[in-house]
Amino acid sequence: MRKSILLTAVLGTLAMTNIAYAEEAVVEAAPAAAPAEPESAWTATSNIGFVSDYYTRGISQSWHKPAVQGGFDIAHSSGFFAGVWGSNVSPNTFPDATVELDLYGGYTGSITDDIGYTVGVIGYFYPGGSWKKYDGLTTDQGKKSGGRWDTYEANVAVSYKWLSAKVSVTLGDWFGAEKATGWDGGTSGSTYVELNAAYPLPFWDLTLIGHVGHLNVSGKLESTGFPTANGTPGTYETSPDYTDYKIGLSKSFKVAGTEGWNAGLYYVGADDNGYWDNGYGGTSFSRSINGTTETKDLADGRLVVSVGRTF
Repeated sequence: MRKSILLTAVLGTLAMTNIAYAEEAVVEAAPAAAPAEPESAWTATSNIGFVSDYYTRGISQSWHKPAVQGGFDIAHSSGFFAGVWGSNVSPNTFPDATVELDLYGGYTGSITDDIGYTVGVIGYFYPGGSWKKYDGLTTDQGKKSGGRWDTYEANVAVSYKWLSAKVSVTLGDWFGAEKATGWDGGTSGSTYVELNAAYPLPFWDLTLIGHVGHLNVSGKLESTGFPTANGTPGTYETSPDYTDYKIGLSKSFKVAGTEGWNAGLYYVGADDNGYWDNGYGGTSFSRSINGTTETKDLADGRLVVSVGRTF
């Protein structure tokens, strides 16, 4: 799940400095230089990074293991932007999927010098992964329909100086959660509301990062029909809703005279009701671990280190 589109658009725009090549020559009796070509309305940037644990919206997507990430963005002077971003994920959470691929686009503009807005859409894709790969479902459930993890959202955000607020709404079922995969119905219209801050500190070129968000899935998991490893019906928390948080520091720096480097240290986690701990969401969907099902607290508070570069 892609980090805030608003922050991506803003930071990406700052990073994508137009490069102009000029050539100076003093030649006696040389003709006048031709007029400079107008700057392109398009800018492009790419990025690559490493995180010690891929947390998004307060939940680990990599089963508390490191992840390598990267993407490519384009932006137009009119405000249009689009991009692609990817990261490795754990098949323990996304059966038969090891990669998350995000495609997104939208428009960003300003109302005043301090107030801006962004509207956009994003798709989260997990190539090769679906509920069909989870052997805990019967043929009458997800194995029959093969509900995919792929999820689509529309979003709108507003910003004031270093503060921003954003609302995202799913345009279809939330990560394959539907009647066929054990839920009480479809989960289209699930929402995620977040407040973000990126406050520049007056020393060491540090930026204070803060985030709080809340997930509200428009459906509940039915607690029957999901057998445990020994074949007996399991008992699970019925709601994945939670509130998550993030606080930390980020810093941009140079390496051997090259710009675009950045690093961060953050504490992230979520106020989980049990679903993402030893409940359904925290249970591995892969039964290849010693023939049993492994569980992890995917929402527990942890320090996460990141380092990357924008080109």
